[in-house]
Amino acid sequence: MFDSRHIKTFHEVVRAGSYSAAARSLGYTQPAITQQMKALERAVGTPLFTRVGRRMRLTEAGEALARHAGTILDSLSAAQQQMKAITRLRAGRVRVCAFPSASATLIPEALARITAGHPGVQVELQEYEPPESLGRLVRGECDITLAFTYPGLHEQVPEEVAEIRLLEDELTVLMPTGHPLARRRAVKLADLAEERWIAGCLRCRANFLHECAEQGFAPDIAFTTDDNLVVQSLVAEGLGVAMMPGLVLSFLCHRKVTGRVLEPASRRQVSAYVLREHLRIPATALVLEELQAVAARRVGC
Repeated sequence: MFDSRHIKTFHEVVRAGSYSAAARSLGYTQPAITQQMKALERAVGTPLFTRVGRRMRLTEAGEALARHAGTILDSLSAAQQQMKAITRLRAGRVRVCAFPSASATLIPEALARITAGHPGVQVELQEYEPPESLGRLVRGECDITLAFTYPGLHEQVPEEVAEIRLLEDELTVLMPTGHPLARRRAVKLADLAEERWIAGCLRCRANFLHECAEQGFAPDIAFTTDDNLVVQSLVAEGLGVAMMPGLVLSFLCHRKVTGRVLEPASRRQVSAYVLREHLRIPATALVLEELQAVAARRVGC
């Protein structure tokens, strides 16, 4: 309804007491002030000033608008300052949804870099496994999702979502220390066909079953758990063997467990996902940039 320029001019006319004084203060011509006030009166639908001799007096509508003009201009100024802070990365909020091993590795390093360089940018962390984490992104419940997928599992990514690949995370077979195959530098999945297995999250379990099927056997899954510490503890006590990603082993490794790489190698793809239209939001772009920088240093996960 109102043009902010007209409100600013009106506020100055009221403060200065006349069109001519307002013109001098704002650096306008008096006809320009007159035209702006006529446009404002057309917008509100009623006169804002009346003349009594040489003096100008506010109408009832003018007095009402005068009471609000200062607040309107203060709010606009505050909004402009906040927008500048966001675009210049002095402020901003980014909601990141990640799976547990990313939350324990990539996220803390990225947050430390962001806090050091842009302390006004706030990052809120949520923890969900894919595909639920991708669903939260599409529903607007987070701004960035960190998720993983496997070569044999085809991820259905909505068209409005952009994928930024971060790293390939190599899987390792965990076995109890002293296991006969622990003497090898690498093992084949088929060599473990007769073992009992501890399986992980739903997505990891689906990939595991897929890889075993390709090797011609159905694994004996004795336990399933999403907790990586529980998986390693079960392996340590000789209750089975397991496959575990390098990201997990970079921060958690039971002393009674031995890890050996698979031959051929098995890897999962770790990526960041964001709505394409949010790529231009400064704080979101900053978080993505720092995640990429941190991931780039983790060669050989």
